[in-house]
Amino acid sequence: MLSVVVAPWGGDPVFARAGDEPHDAASTMKVAVLAALHRSGVDLDARVPVVNAFASAAGGEFGNDPDWDSDPVPWSLLGRTAPLRLLAERMITHSSNLATNLCLARTGHAAVAGAWRRAGATHSSSPRGIEDHRARDAGLHNRVTARDLVRLLQSLDGEPELLALLERNAFRVDLAAGLPPGTRVAFKNGWFPGVRHSVGLVHPDDCPPYLLAVCYTGPLASGADEAEADPAARLVARISAEVWRRRHAVTRTPTGPAGATGTAPAARPGPTSR
Repeated sequence: MLSVVVAPWGGDPVFARAGDEPHDAASTMKVAVLAALHRSGVDLDARVPVVNAFASAAGGEFGNDPDWDSDPVPWSLLGRTAPLRLLAERMITHSSNLATNLCLARTGHAAVAGAWRRAGATHSSSPRGIEDHRARDAGLHNRVTARDLVRLLQSLDGEPELLALLERNAFRVDLAAGLPPGTRVAFKNGWFPGVRHSVGLVHPDDCPPYLLAVCYTGPLASGADEAEADPAARLVARISAEVWRRRHAVTRTPTGPAGATGTAPAARPGPTSR
């Protein structure tokens, strides 16, 4: 299943293919955890114990497998303490699973559900932590749709520090790989065998920004970090390149090409003000 949604920043989608089809969220749900953490009012400079034992959403406990984590830094701090701010950064920039569950333990699942609601998501949820296999086996699944991922990034309007953090994503593959070198993009990707997703806010120099979300579930996704070893990553890159070529059409407004003024369309009111 391939899902694609394209939208101007602050506007409705101009293209959607299977936009409401649910996919396993993989690491894209970390954006919702980030939003919930920053909106919780918790002191991000507070140091928290770095442990590998978490309450399962189905009861009992679970832990992460370091072999399935893309970031060794939080693991090097195991048994010590670390600032929440550092853990939040590693959750996004290096997609750390351990850091994600440490952040989620501070926010709680209700706050993450609130981040999805604030975005206006209709088919996405994050009821369990990363690698909570007990909850997964009990039928609790982290799900996303391409349309809801676009909505989630739209909901970060007014929170530039979160978008700036997404620009520091170290995995410049899939969506980012389809853009010209040096293009600003705030994005989060996620992958494992059978799944490859990416959602991003792209900032061209010659027209307003636009949003692209691609979710792929199928045999092309090898689960490899490197694009050369994952055909699904190359597929997402080709889609991103094609949207880039049509970027002026994507960001056009009813009164003419938005790129003529160089300003983005006004953002719509968020779900909390509707």
